[in-house]
Amino acid sequence: MKKAIVIGATGGTGAAIVEELVTRGIQTIAFGRSRQKLDQLRAKLGHPAHLALAVGDAFQPESIVSASEDADVLFHCANVPYHEMVRKLIPLGESVMEAANRMGIRVVVIDGIYPYGRRQMARATEEHPKQPHTKKGKIRLAYEKMLFEKRWSRAQVMIVRLPDYYGPSANEASYLGSTLEAIAAGKMAFFIGNMHVPREFVYLPDAAYMIAELASRDHAYGQNWHIPGAGLISGKEIVRIARQASGSTKPVIPLRKMGLSLLGISIPVMKEVVEMLYLTEEPLVLSGEKYKKLIGPIRATAFEQGITDTVRTLQKSRI
Repeated sequence: MKKAIVIGATGGTGAAIVEELVTRGIQTIAFGRSRQKLDQLRAKLGHPAHLALAVGDAFQPESIVSASEDADVLFHCANVPYHEMVRKLIPLGESVMEAANRMGIRVVVIDGIYPYGRRQMARATEEHPKQPHTKKGKIRLAYEKMLFEKRWSRAQVMIVRLPDYYGPSANEASYLGSTLEAIAAGKMAFFIGNMHVPREFVYLPDAAYMIAELASRDHAYGQNWHIPGAGLISGKEIVRIARQASGSTKPVIPLRKMGLSLLGISIPVMKEVVEMLYLTEEPLVLSGEKYKKLIGPIRATAFEQGITDTVRTLQKSRI
């Protein structure tokens, strides 16, 4: 991997991957819709000379092609809001794959665990049955099938699956992003789902490191890969660590089905979260055995350190 373009560079996973690539000294193009957010990302990273910015529309293959400038790997981190997923997810993926196919380059797609449906393995390997029972799970499975279609004969693709994630770059698109932001700011916060059932979360800097390792291996393409977190942790414990780091004592209110439905009246994306609440009651935990066997050790920052670093970084960014 000599040069990479990151689509959706200012999102949670995109920003973490841009930072990892820049740290490795790889020529990187950060592609996004907002010049202001791209400028903020570059400033945060210290204006590195080997980071270029490209403003464009990921739904337009020509926009991606014109920005790519001889990149040999494309990281597809762009996403769509929950309430637009059925209508926009596959067109977005087709646009990215069309661009990659024209250029004949490799594609690393960042995705989640929705296509699996309900848990059928204690630790889900990449061979876990894909039997989605939700609307979003079904569209995500159709998305995977589209990515691996033979029509993209000049592009090599892999899918990297993450559990729920957190980290300094995480935003409202993640379950924990807005929760930790509010705690860091000393405000009342909401926590989506059951706060007592331990669940898996991955620290984004860890995930970005492992994704970059995968992207640089020839044999990793044409497959699905799991990136596990540092274990399981309950929402109650997350809040304890975050409060301790921030000094905040403001309440954190759990949002279950009723609360999300009420919020959904004014915030459509919240209503769409309801069907995914099963994952907060019956967590699906990813196995990292394939990664460990074929790539190397799992990077897993302890929750105490990762959550503390996230909260303190968010506080510094507000100054």
